[in-house]
Amino acid sequence: MKYRTLGRSGLKVSVLTMGTFTFGGAGAFKAVGAQGVSEARKLVDTCIDAGINLYDTANMYSTGLSEEILGEVLDGRRDDVLISSKARMRIADGPNDEGFSRYHLIRECERSLKRLRTDHIDIYHMHEWDGVTPMEEMVSALDTLVQQGKVRYIACSNFSGWHIMKALGVSDRSLRERFVAQQIHYTLEAREAEYELLPISVDQGLGVLVWSPLAAGLLSGKHRRGKDTPEGSRQFAGWTEPPIRDEEKLWNIVDTLVEIGDAHGVSAAQVALAWLLTRPAVSSLVIGGRNEQQFRDNFRAVDLELSEDELKRLHEVSKLPVIYPYWHQQQFASDRFSPGDWALHRDYIES
Repeated sequence: MKYRTLGRSGLKVSVLTMGTFTFGGAGAFKAVGAQGVSEARKLVDTCIDAGINLYDTANMYSTGLSEEILGEVLDGRRDDVLISSKARMRIADGPNDEGFSRYHLIRECERSLKRLRTDHIDIYHMHEWDGVTPMEEMVSALDTLVQQGKVRYIACSNFSGWHIMKALGVSDRSLRERFVAQQIHYTLEAREAEYELLPISVDQGLGVLVWSPLAAGLLSGKHRRGKDTPEGSRQFAGWTEPPIRDEEKLWNIVDTLVEIGDAHGVSAAQVALAWLLTRPAVSSLVIGGRNEQQFRDNFRAVDLELSEDELKRLHEVSKLPVIYPYWHQQQFASDRFSPGDWALHRDYIES
């Protein structure tokens, strides 16, 4: 396993993180997996043996059952690993059962700690934007949790660029804890994060953790053009995330991944993960799986090195349109680009 520093923090995280989205299988989450304690223990053991030191969950995954299972499985070895969890999403029907309010965040953190059987969460993500609660209240509540020792680092997930900068601005002005990372969806099929989220991460020192790095399995090579959806997959069970807006482009990407994988004697999934590990500010990829073999296959992506030609092929088949104001900046500002600017433009501008 390899390790990278998480943003500007001093924390080292494995380049692969174990996701526990499939633990529990309560409600709608049954479509992605329903692993109980015994199954989960085997998968966590496999990941620990491989050197993975970060385990990701959330209070809303199977309405807390994912946290409970992870807490039980890690009991007795909690101090050897890092735990990431999240809050913000609606978890019940009450008026304060969602959002960034001080009431909700502190209550949910304390509930997560009990389920996880621990006294602290290493990385606490704000799971989604809340445009109702003032940023000052959210930042103050998170700072309180850090000062109390219940949270080590704070982060965000699924924020837009201006949301992140607003939160960081409040943290800096009030001299309170600031985000050290963001967890985002980013794949060869969905590269929109390159417009704002990666440049912000480079400029502001945020580590990037990528959720669903194989687009819920669509980039694994098991899904192919013109073939039936594989039985047992999320899509077969009716899961619709992430949205696919250009199916022809998706299959062109998959074809290229398979061709490059065949040339290396590896899976398309390994190629897709290896590409992500070359991207700016990326610290770790959150991988899930239904069985040990899926995890072991993904582990091998860590040592896969893609050639410049292969990286260029992957860029060409998946590149974004250069929208405004970026095409204008390429024409008139490229001689004064910062490292943050180059996080986007390095692939989209002629050298």
